[in-house]
Amino acid sequence: MWLNWPNRITIVRILLVAPLVVGLLNAAGSDVARRLSLALLVLMGLSDIVDGLLARRLKQETVLGRFLDPVGDKLLITAAVVILALPQTGVADVRLPNWVPVIAIGKEVVTVVGFSLIRLTTGRTFVRPRPAGKACTLVQVAMIGAVLLYPDLPAGIRPGVIALWYTASGLAVVAALDYIRAGNRFASQAAPRPGSEGVRESGSKGE
Repeated sequence: MWLNWPNRITIVRILLVAPLVVGLLNAAGSDVARRLSLALLVLMGLSDIVDGLLARRLKQETVLGRFLDPVGDKLLITAAVVILALPQTGVADVRLPNWVPVIAIGKEVVTVVGFSLIRLTTGRTFVRPRPAGKACTLVQVAMIGAVLLYPDLPAGIRPGVIALWYTASGLAVVAALDYIRAGNRFASQAAPRPGSEGVRESGSKGE
């Protein structure tokens, strides 16, 4: 059954991206919108944990779930880092520098292009969570949450939010390189070897 409970939760999380975007667009001028956006972000993060636990506990892991889960993460992170980097919508005193969304989106472009190339060249799908990718997503979501929480933080803690810019961006670069390496290895193993069909045919005739 493709529409199991884990996948339903994932779909709801994807749908929550729309109200989150609305909240983020108004977060710079409204503390209410900023805090509601933070609450939605926390809810989406918890749903991500719950659907993964349910899928493993109920043994309902599916190809659709493995595809939808990163889609939800990509939509959330891409929308958030772009909005929080714009002069009109970035949170005061902690607006993301331009290079943060550039690196974040670059990592997603590498992933999507790599997925498409593997599918075209091998006819097989390569959707496998990587530890580096998971760590990157976790820190990126934490960075977005910290930016939204920044005006409410004590002054002594605020420099830690800036540190998350560099940590999340560094992990994005590491994750992109890791995906390239893993995808290249998968493509090399999945691609048919030259002459392999001929070898099998000659072997069958000899029998």
